[in-house]
Amino acid sequence: MKKFIIALLCSVMFCTISVAQHPGYFINPVIRGDMADPSVIRIDDTYYATGTSSEWAPFYPVYKSRDLVNWQLTGHIFDRQPEWTKSSFWAPELFYHNGKVYVYYTARNKSNVSYIGVAVADSPTGEFTDYGPVVEHGTEAIDAFVLEDDGQLYISWKAYGLDERPIELLACRLTPDGLKLDGEPFSLLRDDENIGMEGPQWLWHNDYYYIIYAIKNCCGPGSDYAVSVARSKNLMGPYEKYNANPILHGGDEIQSIGHGTLTTTPDGRYYYLCHAYTAGSDINLGRRPHLQEMRFGDDGWPHFVTGESARLVQPVPFDDCIQQPVADFHDDFSASELRPEWSWNYPYADVMATLESGRLSLTGSSEREGRALCLQPAHADYLLTAGVSNQNGSFKGLTLYGDDSNYLAYGCVGERLQLRLVRDGNEQLLADIALPSSNLHLGMRVTDGLPSQFMWSNDGHQWITLDHAMSHCAQPSLARWDRIARPGLYHAGGPTAPALFEYCSLSYR
Repeated sequence: MKKFIIALLCSVMFCTISVAQHPGYFINPVIRGDMADPSVIRIDDTYYATGTSSEWAPFYPVYKSRDLVNWQLTGHIFDRQPEWTKSSFWAPELFYHNGKVYVYYTARNKSNVSYIGVAVADSPTGEFTDYGPVVEHGTEAIDAFVLEDDGQLYISWKAYGLDERPIELLACRLTPDGLKLDGEPFSLLRDDENIGMEGPQWLWHNDYYYIIYAIKNCCGPGSDYAVSVARSKNLMGPYEKYNANPILHGGDEIQSIGHGTLTTTPDGRYYYLCHAYTAGSDINLGRRPHLQEMRFGDDGWPHFVTGESARLVQPVPFDDCIQQPVADFHDDFSASELRPEWSWNYPYADVMATLESGRLSLTGSSEREGRALCLQPAHADYLLTAGVSNQNGSFKGLTLYGDDSNYLAYGCVGERLQLRLVRDGNEQLLADIALPSSNLHLGMRVTDGLPSQFMWSNDGHQWITLDHAMSHCAQPSLARWDRIARPGLYHAGGPTAPALFEYCSLSYR
């Protein structure tokens, strides 16, 4: 039996690799970084997507594509957080209306309550003007979606998720400018089965209003997200749930899948962009955007082309589409401004990152707290390297960073090279050696999403492996409940003792 299972796994692996190289197919995820709750719109023949950025800044990354499979990061919805917000930037929803691009987004306000705000721009890659909260309902209002029906705008959202009562999907008419509620909210669906309900997609098709929504648990290693559907002849309901729900769920390749939005091709085909955890060690890469084609069957209900069990390998949306491999990342800091791939954990520590004379200066205004400038890994196996060009009383180097209380930091302070592990706010010193040279290149290898090797070099060519207590740090606890631990650069010290970096590279095996 064991030999049969091994042979089957090898066969599946070979088939997947071969199919990926065939021009008629692609492999999910289509956006390789951790970006939950994706939203997608099409403007003419170009697609734009964004998704949850959670506790990372800048806020809500924006991606662009011509084929739904190959995506390019262009920037962010917000470079600075809107004034009414505090944290937790979740579930943005793009909406194109009258030549303007709207984003309806969830964030916590200053009182720590999650509500829905709205911002508007001339294009998805333009500068967004924020108009503040549009839905302030109860103890929580999240996961907006906007439907235009006969010229009238309606917004739907998840309500009562924090209350001792069933969750509901509520909706309300919007003012013509899309910036305010107009009238009283009404109920679309109620979670009487107590299995979870969120992330609605609302559409009109063949005389029915359909709501495609996520059920069960969204996040973490034990999540079991799935996709269900209900329909009604009337916009306000009542909505009938499909008796064969869920219409999409995890399986042997994908553990958990849901919370997305539909877009169409110019010839009218439907594609659903949602997030999913990949089964196995890739779960350490988080919730990544997956693309699945959806069609309406003869029974009048939507179905996914490759079946209700989500698959990694999918037929390409367009005949000339060929999925491009993920490229290694290298930044020599010669640009005039920070590249959009960089992100930082904004609620816990300020980050002052400036580019000068081909070097990155990383510091902050606080003496006490450290700060991390991080990247999104596209694979679970990679090598992160960087060149440190100065020595002072601050700690500077590489990191694998969950949040301010859970991270790994590997770098130098003064004339010492150290490896530090912080878990639940408690620090352990795993290695501490004298620096043999002021020229320092650092390397951290990550395997299956977990740190596996640390190295240093005087010249960036001949590397020496650091001897350390690896058993203490090879643990998955650095990831947070709704986001992964990100690799990057780290600094802890005062504003007058910055970290200077010559380069940073992220390469994949």
